[in-house]
Amino acid sequence: MKKVATLAAIGLLLVAVQTRAESTSVELEALLGDTAVLMINGQRKMLRVGQSFAGVTLVAAEPASARLEINGRAETVGLSQRVGTTFQEPAEQVVTIARDAMMQYQTNAIINGRSVLVLVDTGANMVAISSEQARAMNIDYSAGTPAKVETASGVTDAYRVTLQSVSVGGIHVDNVPGMVVEGAYPATILLGMTYLQHVKMQEHNGILSLSRSH
Repeated sequence: MKKVATLAAIGLLLVAVQTRAESTSVELEALLGDTAVLMINGQRKMLRVGQSFAGVTLVAAEPASARLEINGRAETVGLSQRVGTTFQEPAEQVVTIARDAMMQYQTNAIINGRSVLVLVDTGANMVAISSEQARAMNIDYSAGTPAKVETASGVTDAYRVTLQSVSVGGIHVDNVPGMVVEGAYPATILLGMTYLQHVKMQEHNGILSLSRSH
């Protein structure tokens, strides 16, 4: 009864996101720990963080809001709100990343539906992930193609994989080739050229801009 009362007490949120090809409606009905109850295109679904349905991914569940990715677009929705929007794909998507104290460009990305920290690295041929982090992300890299890579510690075993999706600030790319390196290297996921080749990069006064035209 307590859970039923909680569900009855919370508000509803409606987000309508319309792309050029289709419209997706998402209604947030409840938040229960790391789980959200969503009404997606008229179907009630309970998603845990990282799970997806019909182009909607639950990125994070907060006490009073949920962070979603809807058709590649980041949305934060709160309880006790009702919002109706019509989204039109902009002519150009732009993401800006400020250089940090280490003179590096780090930002958050969504890889296979999980929010992770990445380092923009034009010197990396592929998106590179350590095996430790790959396991935490539930990436079955052992099913990939075995390879060898050279690291600071010498030649190390690695596996070529295909990442379902990589999204930075709403710039979404599907089926991105990646490399999982055995061990703890790299400490931060390297956002390499298999993703960066899909965007235009400009750097000015310590700000890196990633953009993609439609």
